[in-house]
Amino acid sequence: MEVNTAVAPGGPPSFAAHDHSHKYHHPSPFQTPHHHQHNHGNFPSKSILIIIISVVTFVIILAISLIIFMLRRLKATKNSRTTYKESNSINNASSRFIAQTAINFNSSPDVKGGCLYGGNFGRTIRGERERGVQVFTYKELEVATDGFNEGNVIGSGGFGVVYRGVLSDGTVAAIKMLHRVGKQGERAFRVEVDLLSRLHSPYLVELLGYCADQHHRLLIFEFMPNGTLQHHCHNQHQPLDWGTRLRIALDCARALEFLHENATQSVIHRDFKSTNILLDQNFRAKVSDFGLAKMGSDKINGQISTRVLGTTGYLAPEYGSTGKLTTKSDVYSYGVVLLELLTGRVPVDTKRPPAEHVLVSWALPKLTNREKVVKMVDPALKDKYSKKDLIQIAAIAAMCVQPEADYRPLMTDVVQSLIPLVKNNSINRSSRFHIPTIVSPRY
Repeated sequence: MEVNTAVAPGGPPSFAAHDHSHKYHHPSPFQTPHHHQHNHGNFPSKSILIIIISVVTFVIILAISLIIFMLRRLKATKNSRTTYKESNSINNASSRFIAQTAINFNSSPDVKGGCLYGGNFGRTIRGERERGVQVFTYKELEVATDGFNEGNVIGSGGFGVVYRGVLSDGTVAAIKMLHRVGKQGERAFRVEVDLLSRLHSPYLVELLGYCADQHHRLLIFEFMPNGTLQHHCHNQHQPLDWGTRLRIALDCARALEFLHENATQSVIHRDFKSTNILLDQNFRAKVSDFGLAKMGSDKINGQISTRVLGTTGYLAPEYGSTGKLTTKSDVYSYGVVLLELLTGRVPVDTKRPPAEHVLVSWALPKLTNREKVVKMVDPALKDKYSKKDLIQIAAIAAMCVQPEADYRPLMTDVVQSLIPLVKNNSINRSSRFHIPTIVSPRY
């Protein structure tokens, strides 16, 4: 009782009596200073706790944001890679991609309104027309060729017929009507449209447009007024002079260099021959006919296996015997064309003596012998050539037609070897070298 009466003056007496059992939980006013001292001591620890919680929360939010950003970036990278693989675009400083026609090689096209659709893509990818590749109707091309008049035929072969035509805008064009030969013919059409709508080089014949109207398959190319190299190589009445032959050799080498080494993914022509080399009004050469072309491999040796297709006399031995195809297969074919320019002979000629039937077999042992090389030269040149240049051309040809693919040069090396020969010939060329004019070129 004495404890309970010790209450501060003015405090209600009943408070102490009523709260007797809780006297230690409700301190008196005399304990107030002690109470304030206790709260003051806890304030810094609460502040530190709040700061720590804030910092941890900020770090967690930052980490989550960073993870989300990285995931989005990874997804965008995968999408861009997928787009690249599907488009398979071949572009570099000297080539421009036209996102107008994307073709899947493994499916047949569906024709809708005269446009070519890739089967697995399900749509036509359209973009700005940079080089004028157009889609034509069959009727438009019929008008351009006067109803595909036989008088306008400038070439024919297993692939179909080529007509000279005049388009609605006045452009003279070579219009190739392809024969329908099943899946192989369809694939050749699709490959040629796809490659030439993406690849652009002054050394490749330009594709102006195509027609996939109903069952018709036609390709429209720039017109090359002097026809094929094959026609001029074996034309004794109007032979090409030495300087023109060197220039053609360089143009062809640049074309293959572009396909093999300047494209994002190398392209193997697979049917490089003199009939697929066309000459413009100035006898500058351009390579045509990409129906058998194949994309090169990304592997170190660049080797792919495929059906053996091409022309006898131009096929590289390893490709003809095993079906193993590389860019070096084109190099061999180029060497054969170089021998045609050098000798004026065809790759296979059964009318000659048995030892001379095959041009490469006959020429290769002689190419490293100066005296024999001189005797191999096309008689139509009539000794109007540089013997020094002749020896170098023979050496290049000998390297290109080596039986072992690994011993053949890259086309870049061939180009670099030919450039000084062409330059020197241009400087020393006189008016006595006559460039012929052909009235009726044949493709």
